[in-house]
Amino acid sequence: MKNKQILKGIVVSDKMDKTVVVSVSRFVKHKKYGKYYKISKKYKANNPDNKYKTGDKVEIVSVRPISKDKRFEVTRSVLGETS
Repeated sequence: MKNKQILKGIVVSDKMDKTVVVSVSRFVKHKKYGKYYKISKKYKANNPDNKYKTGDKVEIVSVRPISKDKRFEVTRSVLGETS
């Protein structure tokens, strides 16, 4: 069994039915200058019971393709942890 990708981020949109958009931020080091800068990417994640709302910190895990854009599912809410 392959390792599943686990990411932590903040829900930025919950307007779609059974789907949330999660923004995941990470720090990357510039190859030439060595400065660290922040990159954020948005992922559409499955939210079957519409439990998570905008502003929630959540953990998402990669799953089989659910639709054209959805490749992740929300596993749990991450309270008190930084993403």
